[in-house]
Amino acid sequence: MKDKYKKLNKIREEAKLGGGEKRIKSQHDKGKLTARERISLLVDEGSFEELDMLVTHRSSDFGLDKQKILGDGVVTGFAKIEGRPVALFSQDFTVFGGSLSEAHAEKICKIMDAAMKIGIPVIGLNDSGGARIQEGVVSLGAYADIFLRNTLASGVIPQISAILGPCAGGAVYSPAITDFVFMVKNSSHMFVTGPNVVKTVTHEEVTFEDLGGAETHASKSGVAHFAYESEIEIFENIRKLMSFIPLNWKDKPHERKFDFDQNLSVPALDEVIPDSPNKPYDMHKVINLLLDEGDFLEVHKSYAPNIICGLGRVGGLSVGVIANQPSVLAGVLDINASVKGARFIRFCDSFNIPLLVLEDVPGFLPGTEQEWNGIIRHGSKLLFAFCEATVPKVTVITRKAYGGAYDVMNSKHIRGDFNYAWPSAEIAVMGPKGAVEIIFKKEIDAAEDRNKKLEEKLSEYIEKFANPYIAAERGYVDDVIHPHETRLRLINAFQLLKTKVDSNPRKKHSNIPL
Repeated sequence: MKDKYKKLNKIREEAKLGGGEKRIKSQHDKGKLTARERISLLVDEGSFEELDMLVTHRSSDFGLDKQKILGDGVVTGFAKIEGRPVALFSQDFTVFGGSLSEAHAEKICKIMDAAMKIGIPVIGLNDSGGARIQEGVVSLGAYADIFLRNTLASGVIPQISAILGPCAGGAVYSPAITDFVFMVKNSSHMFVTGPNVVKTVTHEEVTFEDLGGAETHASKSGVAHFAYESEIEIFENIRKLMSFIPLNWKDKPHERKFDFDQNLSVPALDEVIPDSPNKPYDMHKVINLLLDEGDFLEVHKSYAPNIICGLGRVGGLSVGVIANQPSVLAGVLDINASVKGARFIRFCDSFNIPLLVLEDVPGFLPGTEQEWNGIIRHGSKLLFAFCEATVPKVTVITRKAYGGAYDVMNSKHIRGDFNYAWPSAEIAVMGPKGAVEIIFKKEIDAAEDRNKKLEEKLSEYIEKFANPYIAAERGYVDDVIHPHETRLRLINAFQLLKTKVDSNPRKKHSNIPL
């Protein structure tokens, strides 16, 4: 028996070497880690249990029958992050460039199927040259097998993708379906067609980095939710992300211990809003003062920065924050901000994460570019997402809430549970100047001193409408509160809403305006 045990140990050591020492060195020389190194840095020490270590491909064309490497280019299994179980796969670029074969895909599908049954997140560490060309259509079919599982798992278990090398062609659609995409600056790339094909077809000269690098996808396309300088930073932030989210759609996020007896008044909030309604301020300051220990994981930080999305805690409870950003485009809603917000809201609603909405919005961005590119269709995604969400939803109007944007940003009319306003709130159909120029046009035009009349009517309108009190009289706002009270009110609201039950009409699925 000793010989048999010895043989098993030898086979395992061979499998752990992947493509061999030479290729491992090549991976390190590029500043990249190996598949197993990545797993060891991501998960709790000693928690990884590997499956299918001894799998090999079954192809014989183009001499592949003489190139069989144990594991076939992907390491799969189960582990724990902060003591909570996850399923994961890590593609091994040292084996056939991490290319996906039938056997490689079967390994990934196996752990995804198991994760769905068990109800735990799937984390994919992607580093692959794409489909294994020698296997032809079989490798294409294998990709589709993964795409189907990504789709069926959506909203059932969280899915997280880290792009740690190349990801091209059809391979990009698996990460794109998942909930969050992480990328490494200067070493990971995603594109449907590479620079050479782009040059041939469109005659454009473009680098790998400009076409599909981390910063491109984090700021321009919105494909990447997070972009970091190193793989180590990615693993740290995947662990941080995991701390905010539940294991599956039936689970709830972990609630941290919180001292409710501490002083929860935040006087600094009283100083945030400028005296002039047209002067910008940074909503990040409000977020940091409201969240426990100012701990905030911002999602899509560099994409559509006129809206802020991210995860934090209020009174120990995980919350998803959606906030207008007055310091970027005055916090206006445009196409990209609407899509960004809608996707984030739907993730939170899928996984029982309450929503905190901080509102200071002058409306939707006007102009032909927005209209022709479908601001109506895209803006309605944000509205749809808020309307459909059944998780606890709390809104604080800090300043402007104009027009349709007032409705969209989780107003009471679309099932906002608690809606508060600061005394600085301006809730109206439109901004005072525009409203006055429409309502009192004839009177202003007929006046001897047009500007004097305009100022007079402006003051009258502001006194009557540019405040939160009419909305409060109607019950559209539950209370007008001092800014320093806000943290206490939010903590009480989310604690009260822990047992909230709401539902949508029974249906196969909704038809969101895509």
